[in-house]
Amino acid sequence: MRKLAVTNIISKIKSEIPFEAVAEDYSFTIKIEHYAPYICAAIHDGHQFRKSLWEKCLHTEYDRWYEEDPCTRQIIQSNPIVIAGSDSRFEYDLNRAPENAIYEDAWGKQLWKEPLADKEKAKSLEKHQTFYGVVHALVKQIENKYGIALVFDMHSYNWQRWDRAVPTWNLGTTNIDAKRFSQLAASWSKKLASIALPNGIVSTSKINDTFQGNGYFLKYITSHFNNTLVLATELAKVYCNELDGTIYPEVVSAVEEQLKELIPQQVSEFQRGIV
Repeated sequence: MRKLAVTNIISKIKSEIPFEAVAEDYSFTIKIEHYAPYICAAIHDGHQFRKSLWEKCLHTEYDRWYEEDPCTRQIIQSNPIVIAGSDSRFEYDLNRAPENAIYEDAWGKQLWKEPLADKEKAKSLEKHQTFYGVVHALVKQIENKYGIALVFDMHSYNWQRWDRAVPTWNLGTTNIDAKRFSQLAASWSKKLASIALPNGIVSTSKINDTFQGNGYFLKYITSHFNNTLVLATELAKVYCNELDGTIYPEVVSAVEEQLKELIPQQVSEFQRGIV
């Protein structure tokens, strides 16, 4: 993997050159093996938290990890185009609009010992802006090439905090064009429910149950591109112990292996249904 300036990353995308790189500021990674009609994204996978914020933050490293989406990059890594955040959402949240991307509090708990200085906020928001510049260039190139694009927006969530039964998989569709894409969304939900998991875990899948697909990543892409569908896909953290941070690699591997088969199937269905 090479370190590249964002201008070089965008230049390669516009020229359809396959590459794998980390951004010059290490804020995200991108891999393009070939220019397929779909993109996989893991924008909350990151755990990095820059040193200048360490002493300012009231949350522990575990507190931050608990609300991040560990392993979401890994479960999509077998696909040809993967873009993933490397910084923690506690530094800036890529799934929020710029004006709300820096938390004042997080999940009911004050985040900073004192309000952040403007220079700290500016540094974070520059990374946010840079990421979306690359996302825009990438989706534009894929949509121009194929006339359509499909984006798998992969997340995870803490299922044990809920006081009711919740699905293994949740698909948020509130902000997609239901008239055009509702059948494709239902099909994707059905595929997710078919995933076999080890350790006696039963896969279930629902639409708009725990989350409704209100993230900025989906909204940004949908508002800028007419023929791109974003599938905001949430996996309950059955692949780890939420309470102590233990990862279950056999579950992560099972999800990755099956998504490697199911994602291309969904892409083929998408192409047949919209072209």
